[in-house]
Amino acid sequence: MLVLIKGAGDVASGVALRIWRSGFDVIMTEIPEPTVIRRTVAFAEAVYQGIVEVEGVTARLAKDASEAMALLKEGVIPVLVDPEANCRLELAPQVIVDATLAKRNLGTFRGQAPLVIGCGPGFTAGEEVDLVVETKRGHYLGRVLTEGSAAPNTGIPGSVEGYAEERVLRATADGLFTGLKEIGDYVNKGQAVAKAGEEPICAEISGVLRGILRSGLQVHKGMKVGDIDPRGEIQYCYTVSDKALAVGGGVLEGILRHQAMR
Repeated sequence: MLVLIKGAGDVASGVALRIWRSGFDVIMTEIPEPTVIRRTVAFAEAVYQGIVEVEGVTARLAKDASEAMALLKEGVIPVLVDPEANCRLELAPQVIVDATLAKRNLGTFRGQAPLVIGCGPGFTAGEEVDLVVETKRGHYLGRVLTEGSAAPNTGIPGSVEGYAEERVLRATADGLFTGLKEIGDYVNKGQAVAKAGEEPICAEISGVLRGILRSGLQVHKGMKVGDIDPRGEIQYCYTVSDKALAVGGGVLEGILRHQAMR
């Protein structure tokens, strides 16, 4: 069974790992310039680097659908730059998973594959898509919905050690982004971590820099550009999050449930 995943950010990569490790073929699609924060655990980095490894699983950039199928035979997850996932017309996947977490539907609909799954808000199970997987942290995280929608986006990040919005770094101005620290560095409250144009972006809390945008990308004021983990555990920077694995588990459940009903 071939599963096509739209998006290759950290949550989408957690979904890919769960499905790949369960024996399914996986192909992922991305935009030309991904703005991923948790770059050390995102297969989207293959767009920039050509090849990337997350938790022992390798992904490589593919130029087209035929090269993607060849990479699958090598035991590698292919990543295609294909925002609309038009490759589905050639690949004919049995499952399409929209894990872009765009908070709205950008073109994923029932009938594009025998099973279509939407992750997070923006989808209604039984209408635009067949199933929806909850992505909001809390009691329902990872739950599979056969009708209705996931919890709406509040714009407030999930709490870690009592910190929510404080742990997120946001651009202080429009301009070119420059990181001053690397993922895995310990930063102190008030310390400049990056710049948006010439404006400094300072940490609001102390902790380990778990994610930061790639330098050289254009940002706008208020855009999320980094993530500080107050728990201070460096190894968390290089392993997929509990949220990503929970969402991945929900997607896997949806696929297996669909198989059992065929």
